[in-house]
Amino acid sequence: MVGLLLTLGQFANAQKGFKLPKYEKFTLRNGLTVYMLSQKEVPLIQASVVFDAGAIHDGKKPGLAGITADALTFGTKTQTKAQIEAATDFVGANFGTGAALEYARVGMSFAKKDQDKMLGILQDVLMNPAFDTKEFEKAKKRKLLRLDQAKESPRSVIGAYYNKLLYGQHPYGNPTQGTKEGLESISVDDIKAFYKKQYTTDRAAIAVVGDFEKRAMKAKIKKLFGNWKTKRTTSKRLGKPSMQYNQNRVILVDKDDSRETTFFIGGKGVPRSNQDLIAIQVINTILGGRFTSWLNDALRVNSGLTYGARSSWVNNKLSGSFYIYSYTKTKTTIEAIDMALGVLDSLHKYGVDQKTLNSAKNYVKGSFPTRYERNSSLANLLTSMFIYGYNESFINNFEKNVNSLTVAKVKQVVRKYFPKNNLQFVLVGKASAIRDKVKKYGKVTEKKITARGF
Repeated sequence: MVGLLLTLGQFANAQKGFKLPKYEKFTLRNGLTVYMLSQKEVPLIQASVVFDAGAIHDGKKPGLAGITADALTFGTKTQTKAQIEAATDFVGANFGTGAALEYARVGMSFAKKDQDKMLGILQDVLMNPAFDTKEFEKAKKRKLLRLDQAKESPRSVIGAYYNKLLYGQHPYGNPTQGTKEGLESISVDDIKAFYKKQYTTDRAAIAVVGDFEKRAMKAKIKKLFGNWKTKRTTSKRLGKPSMQYNQNRVILVDKDDSRETTFFIGGKGVPRSNQDLIAIQVINTILGGRFTSWLNDALRVNSGLTYGARSSWVNNKLSGSFYIYSYTKTKTTIEAIDMALGVLDSLHKYGVDQKTLNSAKNYVKGSFPTRYERNSSLANLLTSMFIYGYNESFINNFEKNVNSLTVAKVKQVVRKYFPKNNLQFVLVGKASAIRDKVKKYGKVTEKKITARGF
């Protein structure tokens, strides 16, 4: 699925007793939301900026959000791409941009001593992009080449096929990497227009985390970004996708030279705001969220059908998805899929016992990654709170909410959220070898992986 997407797993992992450090939040007169969190353990600073400029706004040009985010690195009206790279490289700073499904992000990390210079570059990049034509054409060629290369790897593209199956024409079905038709149709004028429309301060936030003096940093942010004038965005808020499925459906993507079948099985998920999010995460840990999960035990450890099997939940602002993922030799396709379905069915039929639940609780509480102790992780967390509209109580109360989960509650959550009927399948593999066999799973629609789009 999407690489920069902020998934449930990132927030669901929390150290014992972990609390989000105190931070300051304020809004500039132009509507830009600012988060500041002072951390003085190391003399480093992270600045992350997010905009309502994700792939959901691509419209008829899939890939527009992604290449616009890339284009912010092409230089400004006063500095070339090479000059910016030289300036950041000289002081060991890291600078990058990217677009996910629901947002675009610009990030920069640098030493405390270089904060004035680097924040100045960040301001210039955000407010005065040049969108150099030569750099744009080179980037466009690279993206088109990567799309061709991705089609050679089913694991790289199966998520795009799955999203299109689940969401249909809703913008949540837009591939974040774009399509060849979309990228080929995009011009410099298109990215200029997208920047003007979507990179607006009324739907943007900046988070600064690290070793700085609060009063001085607040003054710098106000001076650098307080006079940034953009028009208010004209983009309408999205409506929720329906995601109502009345039958099993199978998308069979034919890769004729493939020796294995890669598959997704799942259906409707939940939005980021769902009140049972933590319970879902704990249960998913049991089903397919860790190496010792039921799915991995069944498909890898006990049967040797695959090198890995897992289940995941993707939680967007308005909705989400659930999927089981694995891959296996062509000749064992049906055996592996049936086994995965059997594991899911067992969860519905039998639930979990107290010992299994306790193990999952301990795993989830204890597996908060060390990366969330880094400035970049905290900055991303703060901007995620802005994007998805939640506050620190989710993090601060995480352990308490995990501890309160009971076996009885697990049964309720499984029954309510984990798909059982009207499952959606995407299979990528040698169609001639499996097309007749997979008809038992539902109505089959076949596509060529070499065909454009998803």
